[in-house]
Amino acid sequence: MDFTEKTIQKDYKFRGRIMTVRVDQAELPNGKPCVREVCEHPGGVGVLPIDENGMVTLVRQFRYPYGETILEIPAGKMDHGPENAEACGRRELEEETGLSAEQMIPLGEIWPSPGFMDERLFLFCAKGLTQGETHPDEDEFVERVRMPFAELCELVRTGAIKDAKTVAAVGKVLLLRLAGDAGCAEV
Repeated sequence: MDFTEKTIQKDYKFRGRIMTVRVDQAELPNGKPCVREVCEHPGGVGVLPIDENGMVTLVRQFRYPYGETILEIPAGKMDHGPENAEACGRRELEEETGLSAEQMIPLGEIWPSPGFMDERLFLFCAKGLTQGETHPDEDEFVERVRMPFAELCELVRTGAIKDAKTVAAVGKVLLLRLAGDAGCAEV
């Protein structure tokens, strides 16, 4: 069966710095009309850096929509026009943590909320790390947090970390066995 819904008309309601919101008139596979609300986003990258000792570097920052300070992997949006995902990941990793990486191992692409958003988020595992200076954006206040990968796994397992990109990156690192001996005890 063809599940494709046909777009009839797009009505843009808001154009912001981070996203655009539109309400579409569409047609269902059975020919009936429907309304679809869509949040357009330029996409982003998340990077899970793991050093040779199995330590990860995360960032702690306040996330306004949830009103909470959370722990997550370094990440950012593709805001320099059409951009290579790896180049964006390297930039965000350095800006937020001061780390540069010899290797950026692709972990794949995730769609954070495909019911209403078109964001594509590319994940990487950074290896061969060198510490330098951070260069956060002027509206970005982050704290670097280092911990063993196994501790990060436990925070994901218990639900202490709810950030989807962090949870997905940890899962992909485990599935691809990229953490070596630093992997979680029970997978």
